[in-house]
Amino acid sequence: MTSSRTARPARRNAASPEVPATEALSAEAIVKKKKKAKAAAGALEQANGVSVETEAAPERAKPSSRARDDKDRPLFEDIRYLGRLLGDVLREQEGDAVFDVVEAIRQTAVKFRREDDSEASQALEKKLRALSPEQTVSVVRAFSYFSHLANIAEDRHHNRRRRIHALAGSASQPGTISYAIDRMGQQKNVSATRKLLEKFFDDALIVPVLTAHPTEVSRKSILDAQHDIARLLAERDQELTTRERAQNEAVLRARVTSLWQTRMLRETHLSVADEIENALSYYRTTFLEEIPALYADIEAALAEHGLPARLPAFFQMGSWIGGDRDGNPNVTGPTLEAAITRQATVIFEHYLEQVHKLGAELSVSDLLAGSSDAVKALADASPDQSLHRTDEPYRRALIGMYTRLAASARVRLGEGVVAVRSAGRGAGPSRAVPYADASEFTRDLHVLINSLAEHHGASMSMLRLSPLARASEVFGFHLASIDLRQSSDIHEAVITELFQRAGVVANYAVLPEEKKRQVLLKELAQPRPLRLPYAEYSELARSELGVLEEARITREKFGARSVRNYIISHTETVSDLLEVMLLQKETGVLRGYLDSKDDPPRDGVMVIPLFETIADLRNAPVIMSEFFALPGINKLIGNQGNKQEVMLGYSDSNKDGGFLTSNWELYNTELALVALFRKRGTTLRLFHGRGGTVGRGGGPTYQAILSQPPGTVDGQIRLTEQGEVIASKFGNPEIGRRNLETVVAATLESSLLPHENAPAELPKFESAMQTLSDSAMAAYRALVYETPGFTDYFFSSTPIAEIAELNIGSRPASRKLQDLKKRKIEDLRAIPWGFSWGQCRLLLTGWYGFGSAVTAYLNGVSSDADRSKRLNLLRKMHKTWPFFMNLLSNMDMVLAKTDLAVASRYAQLVIDKKFRKTVFDRIVAEHERTCDVLSQITGRSERLADNPLLARSIKNRFPYLDPLNHLQVELLKRHRAGDQNVRLRRGIHLTINGIAAGLRNTG
Repeated sequence: MTSSRTARPARRNAASPEVPATEALSAEAIVKKKKKAKAAAGALEQANGVSVETEAAPERAKPSSRARDDKDRPLFEDIRYLGRLLGDVLREQEGDAVFDVVEAIRQTAVKFRREDDSEASQALEKKLRALSPEQTVSVVRAFSYFSHLANIAEDRHHNRRRRIHALAGSASQPGTISYAIDRMGQQKNVSATRKLLEKFFDDALIVPVLTAHPTEVSRKSILDAQHDIARLLAERDQELTTRERAQNEAVLRARVTSLWQTRMLRETHLSVADEIENALSYYRTTFLEEIPALYADIEAALAEHGLPARLPAFFQMGSWIGGDRDGNPNVTGPTLEAAITRQATVIFEHYLEQVHKLGAELSVSDLLAGSSDAVKALADASPDQSLHRTDEPYRRALIGMYTRLAASARVRLGEGVVAVRSAGRGAGPSRAVPYADASEFTRDLHVLINSLAEHHGASMSMLRLSPLARASEVFGFHLASIDLRQSSDIHEAVITELFQRAGVVANYAVLPEEKKRQVLLKELAQPRPLRLPYAEYSELARSELGVLEEARITREKFGARSVRNYIISHTETVSDLLEVMLLQKETGVLRGYLDSKDDPPRDGVMVIPLFETIADLRNAPVIMSEFFALPGINKLIGNQGNKQEVMLGYSDSNKDGGFLTSNWELYNTELALVALFRKRGTTLRLFHGRGGTVGRGGGPTYQAILSQPPGTVDGQIRLTEQGEVIASKFGNPEIGRRNLETVVAATLESSLLPHENAPAELPKFESAMQTLSDSAMAAYRALVYETPGFTDYFFSSTPIAEIAELNIGSRPASRKLQDLKKRKIEDLRAIPWGFSWGQCRLLLTGWYGFGSAVTAYLNGVSSDADRSKRLNLLRKMHKTWPFFMNLLSNMDMVLAKTDLAVASRYAQLVIDKKFRKTVFDRIVAEHERTCDVLSQITGRSERLADNPLLARSIKNRFPYLDPLNHLQVELLKRHRAGDQNVRLRRGIHLTINGIAAGLRNTG
């Protein structure tokens, strides 16, 4: 699959590659923008060592320096090596003929990308069209797996470079705790820094939330194989004997062969149970070990700066999988039960395994070292009666703890769910008393830790005991908090039914908002239930109430942290919040009564509004202000620790108003909420519903958090991790820990360090942004919602319909199944909306409207001098305003991935030639405007000029994505023309997988 030939990189602009003349819709317009290529560039083995969406700060080194090449040589060698292994496996499994076809296509695609060779383009098209269905599948799989292997090599190089920097004693890098503390030390004295950090960690809550969405195309079997390949590749950096290296290569070849012989796609639709298992695999791979290690790293960094600390459990994990019902009829009460059962099983198995191993390790004898009275008490309470261990109190104590853990698992999960070892020889029959909660287990672990420290054995805690104690604090008996989520219209339907059956209101749904509030407040103050014991309720009502009833049971078994949040999608009114409170009261989740002095509301699941559309974002401060003003809400908030969470939706606001307006409205909403919460003295926690793509709030997490408006983080943040991004960030343990640390470091910096927001200029900046936002939204909506027939254009020119057929998620692609057939963009989920634009390489959701907005802003004055002033203002915004800087940086990355040549191929799928030319020409024109004004503002004509390594990575991926895109178009044509060949349909789905792997941040 790879060639050893190397040459200097071409200077071709990947942001707007040439459209082949034989196929282009707007070839002349695009060709004018092209630079003729110079010498041939290296193949993908010459890619840089930075992932397509790196979390590191942009590197400003010159891209082609000899030093850079030397640093990246191991990466090139790894990619070349893995490519050779894949080529060998391809030849072995499919034969020389298929290998030769794949290699010919690869060389032709590389030649076209390097040289802008129209003949190469035509040759590529000819080769692809000539493929049989069987050859097509082999070609697609080969290029897809090469992208997967290249990703593994890049991740490995990340870890390699970080280790080299650490060994060299390099200065701390942005995104690390050390860097954040160093920055604080430059701003504050030691005493002030200590106080700030102590308060920060005492009050902070940082929670990444894993969600299941219909863009996660990789099967768990594939991810497991890739994890093994990554581990084996890392081994090759060690000093190995000839025999060990040969053995390593043999096992690597076996895993690549296994990868080739494993189905890349699922044969059946992914179930919620499958999504639960997929998520749990990241706990075993990364979170169970790396989160306790992260805490230890932070504590060590604090100690290095003279700031000793024992951190509380401020960093935890959350999940939507099993509790997110919005648009997913497959999530029910039993699903929630299954999710928490599987989560608890994983964490109990982890605890039991660790305690068992500790029993073997802590062979400390009282005759030699001694132990505390508390340890002796634990030992005496143990069922262990072996005469061989009478002087080994730690072992005896651990045996007792093991039996209590096993009993805790049995009482919560039932007999036989968790595999339990024998308590050991000499242990008498015992039915141990279960731990009441995880905190009791944690206390016992700290008894051992403290005793070892008191008897010169503190070092023995570091390996396993201290990490286990930290895990028990973070994960409890529930592993991750499961959020419940449902759409507000479903709640309204259930409340309407309850009121109607109880004779309270004939038709609640038609009441005006004020009247709804009155009825709901009155019921929330009533001690009697609404539900009638013998009445028949609809399946919808039974299901929704069943979920909350299961939530109550879950909280009783596993503690309040197991289910503590209820997200209300499409929150548009205050009554949307009150409806969920009433449903909680009806199911016993919320205790007490609203506006009651003796029995105020308490113990409920926090109701969290999700503001998604542009209109909803603008209305969010009003809704929250009116909610706070209701009788009894003050006491409710007080019983929540005087904290209230608000979730902001990046995806739907983008689909509604476009990239620029979405970001600006989110910014304004956050500032308005901060002001409101500060006025009433309540802590605001923002929950950021970010996706993988920039159009859905994605982009480097570090910069995203730092660019938040002042006061919006303040130690409190939750953010979603979705789709392919989960595998990219957390599939490798080292990369996973780095990404987790990045979130903590960014939150720390954003909360405690001053924002460089040029206060004197900020009003001018915000005024300019509002003008840009208005124009950008008008341009975006004019295309997407106001162009007659644009919906048909979208469904024809992207693989959205075929994506919906993929077995890649338990959730339908549309909230209402029938709407996908009706081709209604408004009800299409924002996730497949953005995913589809990525597949056809337009990535329209990450840039469209910006060019028109800036052009109108600059041309909105009469003189050149005034135009120059406005341009200078935009340049100053880019240099001094983190919000605008991050906005343009993300857009720059998206434009670097955008490929009009490939997009024009997809446009040909639109049957009406005149209409497709009209629409595509508008898109091309906006792309040109956007690239032009972005260059004027940043002063850089090339995309990603300030991050050349990332630029090279993206450009050098194109030759390996091109065949997949071209084949996808060809297969879509055949499929939509009526060809029902099973291999053809499989080929389409394989191309979707391969393109997603090549782009990486697709979710």
